[in-house]
Amino acid sequence: MQKFKNIVFDLGGVIITLDHQEALRRFKEIGVERIEEFLDPYLQKGIFLDLEAGRLSKQAFYEALRNETGKNLSDAEIDYGWLGFIKDVPVEKLTMLETLRKNYKLYLLSNTNPVVMTWAHSPAFSSFGKSIDEYFDKLYLSFEIGMLKPDRKIFEFVIEDSGINPAETLFIDDGVRNIEAAKQCGMNVYLAKNGEDLHHLFLP
Repeated sequence: MQKFKNIVFDLGGVIITLDHQEALRRFKEIGVERIEEFLDPYLQKGIFLDLEAGRLSKQAFYEALRNETGKNLSDAEIDYGWLGFIKDVPVEKLTMLETLRKNYKLYLLSNTNPVVMTWAHSPAFSSFGKSIDEYFDKLYLSFEIGMLKPDRKIFEFVIEDSGINPAETLFIDDGVRNIEAAKQCGMNVYLAKNGEDLHHLFLP
């Protein structure tokens, strides 16, 4: 690890342990019957993708989903569906990030949305009462940037904006296509499994 100066983490499946089935169950519970057509473990579709790409605001997404389903879903019900993805934020991941920040620049690069990030920016994100912002030097979020992984442009944006050298950077993600795109941009990469303990990557 000594040759690396920077580590770029994905959020879902890497820092957060995901539960795709629970998200599907919750959306069906509130009446989104065709939810499988929209939700994917790696890249959403339709209006769900538009939300993550920043093409729809949170409020516009709420309205679009109400129109899609023909149901008067509340904002809280829709948030409840999205947050079903979050199975756990393991304490050991958080302590690992705190330790790594002593020696590395840490960045987050995530295909995510304002519903999940409202939660992540709050003290509810961690069992220590800290928001996600306290664990990284900078967050790169798809809906804010207007780009999505695995588009190579989002990696080029992160490299230019942060000033990092790709050769001195490790990128950790649970999506094969995202890993391939980062590798094409010169980054060192590691394909993680959902919920995997990553400590072994940083042992001397």
